[in-house]
Amino acid sequence: MKNISSVLLISALAFNYSCTTMKKNDTQQEIPVPDSSLSSNPFMKKSTLQYEAPEFDKIKDEHFKPAFDFGLKQHDAEILKIANNPATPTFENTIVALEKSGEVFKRAIIVFSNLTSANTNPTLQALDEEYAPVFAAHSDKMYLNENLYQRIKSIKETGLDAESKRLLQFYKQNFEIAGANLSSADKEKLKQINQEMASLSTQYSNKLLEARKQGGVFFSDVKELDGLSADEIAAAATDAKNAGQPGKYLLTLQNTTQQPLLQNLKNRTTREKLFKASWLRAEKSDGNDTRETIEKLAKLRLKKAQILGKKNFAEWKLQDQMAKTPEAAVKLMNQIATPAVETARREAKDIQDLIDQQKGGFKVEPWDWNFYAEQVRKAKYDLDENQIKPYFEVTTVLEKGVFYAAEKFYGITFKKRTDLPVYHPEVVAYEVFDHDGKSIAIYYLDFYTRDSKNGGAWMSNFVEQSYLLGTKPVIVNCFNYQKPAPGKPSLISYDDVSTMFHEFGHSIHGMFASQQYPSLSGTSVPRDFVEFPSQINEHWALDPIILKNYAVHYETKQPIPQTLVDKIKKAATFNQGYMTTELVSAAALDMDWHTVTSENQLIPVLDFEKQSLTNHGFTLATVPPRYHTPYFAHIWGGGYSAGYYAYLWSETLDNDAWEWIKNNGGLTRENGDRFRKYILSVGNSVDLNQAFRDFTGHDPDIKPLLRSRGFIK
Repeated sequence: MKNISSVLLISALAFNYSCTTMKKNDTQQEIPVPDSSLSSNPFMKKSTLQYEAPEFDKIKDEHFKPAFDFGLKQHDAEILKIANNPATPTFENTIVALEKSGEVFKRAIIVFSNLTSANTNPTLQALDEEYAPVFAAHSDKMYLNENLYQRIKSIKETGLDAESKRLLQFYKQNFEIAGANLSSADKEKLKQINQEMASLSTQYSNKLLEARKQGGVFFSDVKELDGLSADEIAAAATDAKNAGQPGKYLLTLQNTTQQPLLQNLKNRTTREKLFKASWLRAEKSDGNDTRETIEKLAKLRLKKAQILGKKNFAEWKLQDQMAKTPEAAVKLMNQIATPAVETARREAKDIQDLIDQQKGGFKVEPWDWNFYAEQVRKAKYDLDENQIKPYFEVTTVLEKGVFYAAEKFYGITFKKRTDLPVYHPEVVAYEVFDHDGKSIAIYYLDFYTRDSKNGGAWMSNFVEQSYLLGTKPVIVNCFNYQKPAPGKPSLISYDDVSTMFHEFGHSIHGMFASQQYPSLSGTSVPRDFVEFPSQINEHWALDPIILKNYAVHYETKQPIPQTLVDKIKKAATFNQGYMTTELVSAAALDMDWHTVTSENQLIPVLDFEKQSLTNHGFTLATVPPRYHTPYFAHIWGGGYSAGYYAYLWSETLDNDAWEWIKNNGGLTRENGDRFRKYILSVGNSVDLNQAFRDFTGHDPDIKPLLRSRGFIK
């Protein structure tokens, strides 16, 4: 996932605030001078660390508020200077000036947004709620500034290079999408809605974080955890002790509906408790219940879309995406949904047959699926997840798998950096070097789950690449792997391995950015394209050369046997009906929330979800959506509203491009250089549909995706 926090969603959609100040020129507006009390605030000047990496050893919670206050005033002044400049509008004095504005604001908000996602606390959460509407109002000051919009409209493309033309078009489109063409009265209505939405999204995120934290299940008798490994039980005991209940065992929640431990828990009552704790986490009619917040957000999004002249929020949101329209996104989902559900029904029958053979005496429920699916997989493919976990130790997977694949395909190398300050003791840092030995990026990793971190996995920038600003990328990947008991190895599942390769795909997209302008740099691309580089990077996890290098037993140091490799590959399409159905049902649910055209359609949250799933034919009760509406963080707090379909859209690109790579030699530097040239290094500086055609030689085809999931031959 490419992370865009609620704050950045509001404040940085149009403008990437730079690390260079505006020069004073012919204008009446003065940029405020920093108060002397701010002199020790680390956000007031560029970091002295390599590539302006954040000075986490100096940054304190109390630095954010004064940096926000000063940074907002400074940026307001800069925007007014540009908007009210009496000189004839030019690309340099308007567009480039906007690209260079907001020095202090950007530094503070990027670090803040990353910390509120990865290592928050009550102080940061309170600041997040306080400033969300302030940032929304600040964004509106820019987007809805009539003078500024007229200047941008008047600039001609004549004489501009290709990337500059693209940037000018980008600004014009973003201003119009944001409402620059509205009447004064409608602009005021929109401003109010944007501020309310910002506050609600932040409240939602804070509620959900606490709901996940409070939603874990305590067990008193270790027998209830039968099926878990000794290390998993020890970790559960440690978690319970840290939560103030020594002597018990705590199974914490991850952000998805299904929980990883369900595949091993033998006690059906324990499985049911864990599943229901996950499903009901944010609908307990307590302070962490998100349903009322969601209903308010849905109504406000509809109002916003209608003010902006669209039938629904999705129509407004998708106009600058690759899909362009909700209808195009729905068409893709329908092509995938039908074979997925049919396959899931066959999988459900296999599971029920196994339960009946074992004389279980019950009908399969959602909390049973993973447990019995694992047994079916063992029976069909003789593959036991617990057999392969010892070959997947976190650091080995990273350095000898993810990094090794990047070296083989792109020629880049990595050096661990212990001298750079980090925001949490568990974070590690690396410097990245290109094939010619030149340093190109700083890369942080944050592996383990904790109460202060949002669920899921994501990539973010601390610093974005830009030739205009002279900056190189500083990137972080965050995960939520279960932290092992003290002294024990961190062994992860194959799904976790895939996640690591996936998130690094986002990072390599950011590392190879090669743009003049920050607004078009790296991963600043449409939501339904941004997952393409990350998804294609997942394929290297099973490449024979790569797999043999990193899949090494943590005790014996022996590489994974070929017999196990063959089993993993044969089982690649196993359970794909379930996994695809849970994904596409969540995407359809998201689209339904955002294609309502009347408030009358916005019935209570749980009723809406039930109606949506039924209407789309997702009636197999044993396959719930990957995210239940109350904890669907992607769409209510994470920037994927009307955009969760993007994973499927990008996966279509991914599988098609992967077939091209396989058919043209696979893991070669030539292919890596080609993928870097046409896909990874172009950012949003070109037509991305054309970029795909340039790489593969044809338009995207859905058949490779259907083949990869075993739905067609």
